[in-house]
Amino acid sequence: MKAIWNDKVIAESNKTVVIEGNHYFPVNSVDPSYLRDSQTQTNCHWKGTASYYHIDVDGIENPDAAWYYADPSDAALPIKDHIAFWKGVEVIS
Repeated sequence: MKAIWNDKVIAESNKTVVIEGNHYFPVNSVDPSYLRDSQTQTNCHWKGTASYYHIDVDGIENPDAAWYYADPSDAALPIKDHIAFWKGVEVIS
């Protein structure tokens, strides 16, 4: 699987975890040079607190387009140390 935005591969892995239709990429398969910290957090009733990254490619920012669960619930432990994408980030095989 690949996560692509603004013609750049942000992440690539053959070991994503799929939950609720979202591919969660292992953190070591994501290019950190495209990620910028965000202060945004949301809560999921069963996964826990999600934190976000902005994606920045060639000076173009896609705010809060990646998220992760730093301390997921026991039910969501398979996505610990994984990052998922949305907001126009194309996830393809």
